[in-house]
Amino acid sequence: MVKPESAGSDYDVVISGAGLAGSAAAILLARRGVRVALLERRSDPEAYKVLCTHSLTACAYPVLDELGLVPALEKAGAVRNEARWYTRWGWIEPRAAPTGPELPYAYNIRRSVLDPLIRSRAADTQGVDLLLGHQVTGVVREAGRTVGVRASTPQGEREIRARLVVGADGKDSAVAKLAGVPARLHENARFGYLAHFRNLPLHGGIGQTWFLEPDMAYAFPNDDGVTVIAVLPDKKRLPAFREDLEGSFLAYVRALPEAPPIDSAERVTKIIGAVNYPLLSRRPTAPGVALVGDAALTGDPLWGVGCGWALQSAQWLAEAVAPAATGRGDLDRSLAVYARRHRRRLRGHQYLGADFAKARPFNPVERLVFSAAARDEEVARHMYLFASRLIGPLRFLNPVALAKASAVNIRHRRAAVAPVRRAR
Repeated sequence: MVKPESAGSDYDVVISGAGLAGSAAAILLARRGVRVALLERRSDPEAYKVLCTHSLTACAYPVLDELGLVPALEKAGAVRNEARWYTRWGWIEPRAAPTGPELPYAYNIRRSVLDPLIRSRAADTQGVDLLLGHQVTGVVREAGRTVGVRASTPQGEREIRARLVVGADGKDSAVAKLAGVPARLHENARFGYLAHFRNLPLHGGIGQTWFLEPDMAYAFPNDDGVTVIAVLPDKKRLPAFREDLEGSFLAYVRALPEAPPIDSAERVTKIIGAVNYPLLSRRPTAPGVALVGDAALTGDPLWGVGCGWALQSAQWLAEAVAPAATGRGDLDRSLAVYARRHRRRLRGHQYLGADFAKARPFNPVERLVFSAAARDEEVARHMYLFASRLIGPLRFLNPVALAKASAVNIRHRRAAVAPVRRAR
């Protein structure tokens, strides 16, 4: 259901973009008493993002739970996203400890299902006006701060004023550009293509990623028996790859270790992708402005973190600014709280992601941890927590963890040498 426009045009918050980040922010703010205008440039309430990993990392589960979406996702057939990773040392296969709880998870689900679901929840939330067909064309500024937006609508141009303008409009954010928030780009030395297949069995029925140094690939099972397969080779391979896109894509997948049997599966989408997809970072706030999701930070798609970070940033924003957005606090101070949390939680992940996006081989620390994770379930679980973005780089690479990985590899080498010595 799409609600009619509220009388007048003044809101506490106006959000540009009714995808994951924008819809989640609208719901969480409105539940805290904030009056929200949720603008979406597309007129179709069923619209969705096409180029995506379709994966919600485990870090997003608490947000999904707060939004009340977990039962609906399970009903829609979302797949709990366990994972295994191929490396030159073998497969890393995280498993729950025999006496411990199950591994944290969230879900893989196609955006064609997820986007309309969360958008309809926003439209049905008291305090949210979902305004379809509203494309932001300008911002309203007074005394050096943003106090609203101008939007092109089916009825013509419209000005909407609010205490806070939120850009949830993706990596090419119009709100960020119009508000003068600069972007920092990190080159991604890989290109990527993906396609969806139905009835494609995977080992153990779980998602898998191939670290081929420097090339990458992954296969994630989704709802309705559909699996997304993505290939992310070094850009040095791009000219030859593009000469025969379909043939190159299929040959690449067939050559993967323990390759998914794509020739016996049904391909249900075209092969789509991006040749240039840099990692992007922006300051998440400016006077009267906040950015969430890809508008603030666009990660490397090979890690599948974008959807999870979109939901998390929406939650952090709502927790930080809700009272001030209704006029019961200092908005600039609240925005500063959000900005600090955003930087603290995501900057380290983005730094490592940008470094690995250079399409280089593993560095010595990565070789240490990945090789140990292929040999030891405790190290594998530790790596799983990091890949799920439940722990940050400092905890992932803390001295205790590195010492554990070193001990695992020393034991492995000793075990490999012992039979040789006995044979002599």
